[in-house]
Amino acid sequence: MKKFLILISACLISSQGLIFSQQKVWSLEECIIYAIENNIQIKQQVVQTEVQQNSLDLAKLKLLPTLNAQMSHDYSFGRALDFTTYEYVDNNALNEYFSAGGGMTLFNGLVNYNTIQKSKAELLAGREDLQNIKDNISLNIALAYLQILLNKELVSATNNQLQITLQQIEKTRRLVEAGSTARGTLLQIEAQAAQEELQLINMQNQLDISFLNITQLLELKTPEGFEIITPEIKIDTNSVIEGRIEEIYLLAVKNRPEIRSAELKLSATEFDLKIAKGNRIPKISMNHSISTRYSEIFNRPNIDPFSTQIKNFKTIGLGFTLNVPILNGWQVNKSIDNSKLNIESTQYALEGAKKTLYKNIQQAYADAVAALKKFNSSIKAVTSTEESLRYTEQKFNVGMVTPIDYNAAKTQLLNAQSDMSQAKYEFIFKTKVLDFYKGLPLKLNQ
Repeated sequence: MKKFLILISACLISSQGLIFSQQKVWSLEECIIYAIENNIQIKQQVVQTEVQQNSLDLAKLKLLPTLNAQMSHDYSFGRALDFTTYEYVDNNALNEYFSAGGGMTLFNGLVNYNTIQKSKAELLAGREDLQNIKDNISLNIALAYLQILLNKELVSATNNQLQITLQQIEKTRRLVEAGSTARGTLLQIEAQAAQEELQLINMQNQLDISFLNITQLLELKTPEGFEIITPEIKIDTNSVIEGRIEEIYLLAVKNRPEIRSAELKLSATEFDLKIAKGNRIPKISMNHSISTRYSEIFNRPNIDPFSTQIKNFKTIGLGFTLNVPILNGWQVNKSIDNSKLNIESTQYALEGAKKTLYKNIQQAYADAVAALKKFNSSIKAVTSTEESLRYTEQKFNVGMVTPIDYNAAKTQLLNAQSDMSQAKYEFIFKTKVLDFYKGLPLKLNQ
């Protein structure tokens, strides 16, 4: 029986290992690719871009001539003049009418041409908007990914502090049992352990929330079983941020999709003004038609069968129309005024997009510089507090300091480690943002 239980345990352990080995561990690049493929907002923008493509196709197809066919079937009653004999006859007859015709715009003030150009600009702007959404999602994924890495470090540091405290509890308990230390000292350390356990739970909860956040960005149903690759990230204390703010901005303003989209939308409104002005210009159109008919009135034996009437009554028409706008309730003038206002508005939008881009680069640059300074300072703080904790621990073991002093030294080290981790990931994220503005892909050293 014992061997059977051992065998079952071994199978369970091996099966758990198999499940774990099959569990996907996500890299940052994989997270970004998956999010772009499954994000609802991106899918909506893709549909909108397809609508804009259809609008462009419709604008081009308006250049083609139109052609429509009609057929009518009716009965007439009463008397009617027979034009073949010029005699009145009873008009209780079946009548058939057939016609086909259409038209074509020859000139309309380049309205159709400018409509095509406007639709092209709107389509290209829609594609840039799509890319901008992808970029924003990529940055959000990178931030969520780094937040998980940060929270993992904070959980590890907090757990290490708790393990040290638990070890001190065991040491102190033996001293208390030997009569070398007062029981109050043990109670103080146990109280500190309880506080650290609570702190560890809070940090673990933050880690769980960070996993939830990234899986929601990925449109995954649950964060259960989700895990990411933990790359080895090192920051050189002599690191410098490559490029100046102005240099990064000049690169970004040429390549960022939000800027190109704003420029294309401005171009679209300029074509819209040309369309509005085109409605002031006279328009020339051509129309064409062909028609025929059949009536039982003229269907005498051996004289006017169906085919003969269709041939004899055939009429072909070709005409040209000149439409000169004179007074249309000031609709054209107001349309022109609104188009000018739209141009002014989109100019402000473009200017605002450029200013926002510059401010974002400026802020990211300043944050990166500050984070690097904080990181370098935190390294020194961690080194000194680690040494201070070792010294305090030695004094505590021989009863030269109280548990309160010892716990204060541990808390100081934990705070220094937390500050260093936060500064490290803040620096990484901000430098990645700056690289992104330079046109470089988002990736970690892994």
